[in-house]
Amino acid sequence: MLKKTNILIVCMLIFFVGFSCDSTSSSSGETLPENPTETDTDAEDPSPNPPASGTMVSLHGQLRVEGTNIVDKNNEVVQLRGMSLFWSQWMGQYYTSEVVSWLKSDWQCTVVRAAMGVEDFDGYITNPDREKQKVFTIIDAAIEQGIYVIVDWHSHHAEDYEEEAKAFFTEVAQKYGNQPNIIYELYNEPLDVSWNTVLKRYHEAVLAEIRKYDPDNIVVCGTRNWSQEVDEVVGNKINDTNVAYTMHYYAATHKQELRAKAQVALDNNLALFVTEYGTTDYSGDGFIDVNESNTWWEFLDDNNISWCNWSVADKEENSAILKPNASSSGQWPDSDITTSGLLVREQLRSKNPKFE
Repeated sequence: MLKKTNILIVCMLIFFVGFSCDSTSSSSGETLPENPTETDTDAEDPSPNPPASGTMVSLHGQLRVEGTNIVDKNNEVVQLRGMSLFWSQWMGQYYTSEVVSWLKSDWQCTVVRAAMGVEDFDGYITNPDREKQKVFTIIDAAIEQGIYVIVDWHSHHAEDYEEEAKAFFTEVAQKYGNQPNIIYELYNEPLDVSWNTVLKRYHEAVLAEIRKYDPDNIVVCGTRNWSQEVDEVVGNKINDTNVAYTMHYYAATHKQELRAKAQVALDNNLALFVTEYGTTDYSGDGFIDVNESNTWWEFLDDNNISWCNWSVADKEENSAILKPNASSSGQWPDSDITTSGLLVREQLRSKNPKFE
């Protein structure tokens, strides 16, 4: 009985020693870490965007339009992806340097859009100094963070305020025209007015004032019918080498028909810039169309079209990226970000470069 017990004990010891060795070795003979949480996750699951040194602007510098593409100082194609702020007079609390810093560092935005409200309900026409200062705050912050910034004359009736637009963009060009960060957007969303007789003439008049002080930076020009009839520019484009044309969409409403118009413009060597889009329907609310959003993102990537999502706001609508009362200083936890915001943030973080 005792001998059998001793033999049994020895066998058990051999078994446990062998099991212990096997449990700490891989099939290739390499030792695995005792604590799986201490593995080198970067080696096992490399980031799609390893950190780059410098900033987006230090890397790419002066941008220009080349055919249908935006290219950088090295003639390499650049696709900007970022966020648009909401109408400045209604969501001014987010026109802060802290928000721009957070959008750059956490959301990995390479561009932000300052949507300066013009005529609607206490906008620039009523309070020019107040609204202009909000835009300057965003421009200064974007320059400090080394990202690009769209200066947007956010209006549906800009042809009625041409002289005011000239004065505003002249001031911006004089103040910031030597900075490669700047992109001018002359008209957010025209309504049903003619490209040939109204919009082209307006754009050329404002553009001429900008070019007196800034010959280099890109200008984006709005198109008819909420910046959707981009194909109407074919055969009558603006005579400036650094112009792109605005296209806006809301994924649950605007689908293949609008992509077909965009393709016509691209096939005719026009550069497009989606300065505003939403994952919802055209109202900015309603159904979040994930499938169409993904189809649009694929189309934009395939054609190197830059974009800004609408919008940095805590308005209670589904296209807003923030829930009510989210901080005006960034630092937003996931619990403060809407469903649409989380979708867009994932796109930005998975595709844009991350800078140290």
